[in-house]
Amino acid sequence: MTKTNSHKPKTSTQNKKVKDSGARLIFGDPILCAQFLRGYTDIELLKDVQPEDIEDVTDRFISVWQEERDSDTVKKIRLKNQEDIDTLYLITLIEHQTKVDYDMSFRILRYIVLILTDYAAEAEKKQAGCTALKGFRYPPVLPIVFYDGDRNWTAAKNFQERTALSDLLGEYIPNFQYLVVPLSRYSNQELIEKEDELSLIMLIDKLRSSAEFHELAEIPDDYLEKISRDSPESLLKLIAKIIAAFL
Repeated sequence: MTKTNSHKPKTSTQNKKVKDSGARLIFGDPILCAQFLRGYTDIELLKDVQPEDIEDVTDRFISVWQEERDSDTVKKIRLKNQEDIDTLYLITLIEHQTKVDYDMSFRILRYIVLILTDYAAEAEKKQAGCTALKGFRYPPVLPIVFYDGDRNWTAAKNFQERTALSDLLGEYIPNFQYLVVPLSRYSNQELIEKEDELSLIMLIDKLRSSAEFHELAEIPDDYLEKISRDSPESLLKLIAKIIAAFL
């Protein structure tokens, strides 16, 4: 009888799957998500967003997960002091691949259509025929790609650039752009200066080999002490879980 080897090496695909799950934990937590929006997007509208302003609605759009992407999330953000509309939808997609996904703009387009279709259906339930009125407005949808690869992101960020004859028919083609937040943009020192829980996770995420672990020794003791002192125990446990997935 031939023995099978039960200790199969993990493939890069399996590793990416684990990292995707860990990444979804980041944006699944309102505290970490709020820290990301305030500190890494440079969008004035989100500079004061708080955890209580964020509602996770990912499960409502699960049908679009054809690629089984465990890191994609959809959030409903409550906006303050806005007269026209009080809701913004946030799509977060996390890319761990060293290979750039050049079809990202089309993937995001599918999310946007699904979200706005759902929004219109909910509005119609509250007031039949409201979407046909002149004053009806759809909420903004902000797509963000967090990229922790070590290469430059070279994919087109605007869907028009992925469409043939856009130079001739541009005004008739969907025109939107997604925001790319590359982890490589931030040095270790810049992350440490943020002094929040998310910065610690990103420091770990930046490690690419065991040889780079010596960089962790450069983290100031007071930085770690501040995080452990000011963070709720539930968040510290979540951080440990995310870091374990990344490592």
